[in-house]
Amino acid sequence: MIFGKKDHLVGLDIGSSFIKVAELKVTGKGIVLHKFGMARIAPGTIVEGRIADMNGLASDIRTLFKSQKIREKNVAISTGGHSVVIKTINISTRPDKQLHDTIYSEAEQYIPYDIDDVNIDYQILGESEFSHGHMSVLVVAVKKDLVAEYIDLIHLAGLYPKIIDVDTFALQNAHDILPSENHEKITLLIDIGASKTSLNILKEKASLMMRDTVSGTNQIVEEIVHQFDVTVDEAEQILNGQANDVISQDSIQEICRNISLSWCSEICEVVNTYQTSSNYEKIEKIVLSGGGVFIKGFKDSLLSEIDADISIINPFEALIVNEKKFPDSFITKTGPLAPIAIGLALRRVDDK
Repeated sequence: MIFGKKDHLVGLDIGSSFIKVAELKVTGKGIVLHKFGMARIAPGTIVEGRIADMNGLASDIRTLFKSQKIREKNVAISTGGHSVVIKTINISTRPDKQLHDTIYSEAEQYIPYDIDDVNIDYQILGESEFSHGHMSVLVVAVKKDLVAEYIDLIHLAGLYPKIIDVDTFALQNAHDILPSENHEKITLLIDIGASKTSLNILKEKASLMMRDTVSGTNQIVEEIVHQFDVTVDEAEQILNGQANDVISQDSIQEICRNISLSWCSEICEVVNTYQTSSNYEKIEKIVLSGGGVFIKGFKDSLLSEIDADISIINPFEALIVNEKKFPDSFITKTGPLAPIAIGLALRRVDDK
């Protein structure tokens, strides 16, 4: 039995280059990886977090579910990018009945959209470390038209969206259950996808700071296209190591190095901002995920900039995995790309 029919969800991670789907199964021995699959989507299907080809993407989702023989229709999805604002604010401690209006009033000054155009949710993090008599609140605002867009997509794919999460939270959800992680250490989660990078600083499973940037592996693809006058598909093939008689791998490595150094600069800026605001509390561990982890030299460049332990996430570590169905080669190749889908699959229908 998979979790229980009433609250079981399939995790569907809709990225700008790949869609990934995960289904988990609970047994007496633990959580089992029941099904996992991923499929590339056509360039331009999603642009800056918005869906440009609704019918094509819905068809891709249906095909992926069919190929993985997933029958469950209830899904958890997530969003990110410009249309999502995540901010930690401090407000004076007050009774619960006054919190809602106060949080909405305070949050309005941090949201670059009309307050009537966004859905707002929040979570009380606890007493503020910096101001006596104040509490820290994590506020999330998502544009209503983006939510409506993704709901329409899921319905078009023949599915039912039960939870719409945020990419950063889904990644944290997968990280929280990893048995090898010391959650008391201040940890920076970095997810470098195709079109955005998400950063989340954690301590004892509580988020201290979150940031999204527009950096991603598409920058490398676009630079290859620009420099060598090739198509996007050809650039992606070259980046993935396929031989090209004209373009040298040294040239590709130089592009990767320069762009990954810019990623490191942006990451260091966030780390410095955090450390300054927290009286220089040190980042002790960095956990990487997303397609950016496969860019040669990125991890070493980051290590040279930040004095912390750096590892690549393996979200399957917390799950029971059938080695015949999911061999080691699958785990190594897919692990860094899977945590958001896994984090979504861990959700339940009645989760907040």
